[in-house]
Amino acid sequence: MITANPLPTQPAAAAPARWQRLWREAVRDPRELLDLVGLPDLAARVSPTAAAQFPLRVPRGFVARMRAGDPADPLLRQVLPLDDEDRPVPGFVLDAVGDREARGGTGIVHKYDGRALLVATGSCAIHCRYCFRRHFPYGEETAAAGQWRESLAYLAADTSVSEVLLSGGDPLSLATAKLAEFTDGLAALPHVRRLRLHTRLPVVLPERVDEPLLAWLSALPQQRVVVVHANHPNEIDEDVSRALGELRRAGATVLNQAVLLRGVNDDAGTLAALSERLFEAGVLPYYLHQLDRVAGAAHFEVPEAEALALHATLSARLPGYLVPRLVREVAGAPAKLPLAGLG
Repeated sequence: MITANPLPTQPAAAAPARWQRLWREAVRDPRELLDLVGLPDLAARVSPTAAAQFPLRVPRGFVARMRAGDPADPLLRQVLPLDDEDRPVPGFVLDAVGDREARGGTGIVHKYDGRALLVATGSCAIHCRYCFRRHFPYGEETAAAGQWRESLAYLAADTSVSEVLLSGGDPLSLATAKLAEFTDGLAALPHVRRLRLHTRLPVVLPERVDEPLLAWLSALPQQRVVVVHANHPNEIDEDVSRALGELRRAGATVLNQAVLLRGVNDDAGTLAALSERLFEAGVLPYYLHQLDRVAGAAHFEVPEAEALALHATLSARLPGYLVPRLVREVAGAPAKLPLAGLG
């Protein structure tokens, strides 16, 4: 009898990193979330339509920072799909900031001189209900598709671009090896001097800041800027502070941008505490955004007069370097616009 040749041994799949396992364990059912925080009766206000169109996703570590039994908890409010989202409100649209009009190629948004933004992926570790890209067509607009070839070709052809922004979704939802694919190609473009990462993961899933990520970040030849996103001081616990410190030690300048949100951070005391806690973690407050008027988010809006009054109080309470700039993004404008300059 002639024996068959043995099948070649298949390489074992690499075990997922800890942050990837935690990602997969995220809460996705609104009722499970409400049970975890002791608010099962709030399920009556959950919108099945909103939850189907923009599904709930929240890491369990972020859930653990919520105040149990508090229906007004500012972290819960940011992620729970409520029936408020079902109300159509004039002026709240699908593309609130003109991303589609500023398309420069697949996954490329080119609005401002000297800077190009890449929508690296549509994935996020958390789905924030006020997200201005909650209606974005990620299926057809992802820069990481095709090993970044189109985005790198676009950047090579435009030597006026000195800074590249990786956004999304969240670029840190990509594996570090996938990020390295892009930055290996970017290294051949000497006119690109800065790389900026816009990410919420160090705040909502601090385990993402692991040794492979830090090694990749440390080795980049460009200046590195990491813009994280925290809206409330309760988001920043000891693990988050440690992750933010590691990013700084890897050579990144770390900034924060927040969104002014009704029922979350629309008082001067909360905003001051956020700035103080960020600075204790080595992060400078950068922007406080007036809400982008995306469909489904109208219940988060703070009127401009109230926003300006809050910012004035904050400016009187804190040293200038702890006061974020109050801005609004306007489609077609050459930069973010100071709110005081509008009207």
